[in-house]
Parts: sequence; C-alpha cells; structure tokens
Amino acid sequence: MSHRPFPSVSRLSRRTTIAIGALALMLAAAPFLPRSGPQPAIENATDAGPAGLAGATAGTGAVTPAMRAEIDRVLGAARASGRATQGRTLSPAALVRDQVRCATFEGQRYCLHSGWTRSTQAQVVTELSRTAADAARRTPRESTGDLDPLALLRQRQRMPLEARLRADRAELTDAARSVAKVWLLRNQVQGTPLPTGFLAAHPEVRLRTASGDPAATTQPKKASDYPERGYVLTSKRTTEQTRTYWCGPTTMQMIGWGWRYKRSQKTWANRLGTTRDGSSITNLVGATNRYTGWDQERYAGRYIVLDIKDWSYGRWYLLQMRHYGDYRAPVILHPVLLKKWYPYLDDDASGHFQVGRGWNKNGDKANLLRYFEPWNQQRFDPSEPYIARSQERSAYRSYRANKEHFQHNIGV
Repeated sequence: MSHRPFPSVSRLSRRTTIAIGALALMLAAAPFLPRSGPQPAIENATDAGPAGLAGATAGTGAVTPAMRAEIDRVLGAARASGRATQGRTLSPAALVRDQVRCATFEGQRYCLHSGWTRSTQAQVVTELSRTAADAARRTPRESTGDLDPLALLRQRQRMPLEARLRADRAELTDAARSVAKVWLLRNQVQGTPLPTGFLAAHPEVRLRTASGDPAATTQPKKASDYPERGYVLTSKRTTEQTRTYWCGPTTMQMIGWGWRYKRSQKTWANRLGTTRDGSSITNLVGATNRYTGWDQERYAGRYIVLDIKDWSYGRWYLLQMRHYGDYRAPVILHPVLLKKWYPYLDDDASGHFQVGRGWNKNGDKANLLRYFEPWNQQRFDPSEPYIARSQERSAYRSYRANKEHFQHNIGV
C-alpha cells in the first residue's frame, strides 16, 4: 500500500516582532510570503517555558560581543599552534592537537570539524587522535566519499595558515548563529531546561503550529504522539552517485532537488569543495543552509552538525520523527557503511552520507527508517548486487551505523 507525503496546509500570515516586557507581550502582524506553496502557520514564541516550545524552531541568530570574544580566543590559540607547526610533518595525534579547537557559546560547545557536542575539547582530541591513528594503520576500506579524519586534517594543514584561520572563523561564526537551534533540540528531545531569558535573547525562535493555535503545542511530543508512518521528499527525485567519492554531492543533489531545483553532482561537488578524499559533513550542512530553503523557519530552521554519541536509540528515533513530522524536512544521515548494518552491501566501506526522509513504526515489529541511498555498488563493479535508491530498513541498524562512525554526528 502506498502512502502519500504529508499534505500541505493552508497559507497563513506570520506575526513578526516580539517585544518581551516585564509584564506584557506586544505582537505586530505583518505578511509573510513563502518561497513556494502553502505553509503551516509560524507564530512568535512566548515565554511559556520548555513545554510551550514543543513546536519551535530557530532561524539565524545574532553574533554577540561575547561570542566574538570566544571566537577570537579560539583562533588566537589556533594561530599560535599553527605558527609552531607550519611546514612540519605531524603524526596523526599531533595533527589533531594542532587543529581541533572548541568554542563555548551560551553554554553549548562547538568543536571545529565535528559539530555541537557535550564532550570536552580534551575528550574530543583524545577520541579523534585514537581514530586517526587507527585509520593510519588500517587497510583502507572501499571509500564512497566521506572525508576520513586524517584526510580532513591533512587538507587543513596544507592550507596557508591565514586561509585556514579565515575558514575556522567562518565555521565558528556560522555555529554561533545557530546556538538557539541547539538549545531547542536539547530541550525538545533530551529534556535539557532552557536558560533563563532564552527567548528574550533569541527573537529568531518561532513557534510553529499547523493549526495556528498555540495551545496545540503546549505539551512536549513523545514518540507515541506521531502517526504510524510519515515521510518527506518524493522517490521520483532520486539518483545514484556517478563517482565513487561523490556520496556527498549526490546526497546534496537529492536534498536540493527535493527542495526545488536539480543541479548536477559536479555542481554540488564544487559547492562542497569535494576532492578524491571525499566531502565533510560540515560542508553539507553549510550547503543546505546556503543553497536550499530547508533552513527556513517554517521548515527545520538552521541546519547544524550534532554529535549523537550520548543519545539513546529512543531519542535518536524521536529526533528523526520530529524532523520529518514537524519540520517536514530531510536529515543528513552520516553512517559508516558496514555489512552488519546494511545487508545489501557486498563489501564493508567507509563513512557515508544518506538522505533521511521518513519513519515507519511498523506495528509490533521493529521500527523502520526511510532514506535515499546514493551508493550503488553495481555501477562500479557489475558483479556486485544492485542497491536501490529508496530504502526502508531497520532504524536501529541505522542508529548503530551512525554511532559507530568516528564522528558520530548528524545533520539536522
């Protein structure tokens, strides 16, 4: 039996400009013109506490003076380290120590090249050093185009120091603008209380409801609140990667095509800075925010790279349902392609990107995840089995594949 994607709802106006006073809220109405098609209503959030933000998302925030100072602190340490090591051949562990830096914005930690995490900088450095050393010793697996840790760090080291620092500043600035999205996801899925004055500090937060009634979202959603199944994107807009190292460009091709336009994989490879070593998830998330409309407040808000190392399966699956059911937007899945998690593979392979697009609770059976698979091994080796683009398979296996990836992160 086929199932239709979520229906669109009637177009409603968006109230803008929230002024939070000591005793009152003042709302001023203004028209909102979406880029395409009827959309759900978007209302300014009220300071109703965590429960009242069950339907909220966040757009682009401001970079405060405190954030700029933190970015300058991180880059100052990076400049000193870079001057001391520039031109030298570094061991994997030394590369990690030289380049992995973390900044804290409003109590949330962001680590360069890894994303938002609850791990300390020392923990990230220790884990990545071990991973990079293992990668240097291990016989290379078949690569589908995810940038491995050593390749990523070596690429960065080859850059002129000032160019690398400019790239790091851009990445940290982009992260700072997204901190409200991080807080909302931590609150909505992990139950982390929001800091005092959060809404006053972040007018980019919007309460999103399908009915236009704020009371419809006054309780946090549980997995049982979502329907049996749901999905976004049409399976008619899929394609397989045309080069072995283009899983990133192909993932973005399908995400972009699902939004509005089909661009070539070569175009996306250029936008992502893809090399024969592959693409980074940081660049995929940045491209989603820059070149599609999925980052709009009426969809997912700003996409971020989120570490899920400490997430339970239940919370991970709730995040998936929330993204497809409430945000109505795709997820950038970031697994490691191993046969034990993906039985359609003929060989174990590298880290990888896929397009998450839906869920299926599957009655009394194991939960399923719907996704688009860029990798078709038969294209590059006719003796191997064909892999279909549209997949609906074990959600738990996808979760385990995500956690086993050396970065254990996801684009949401």
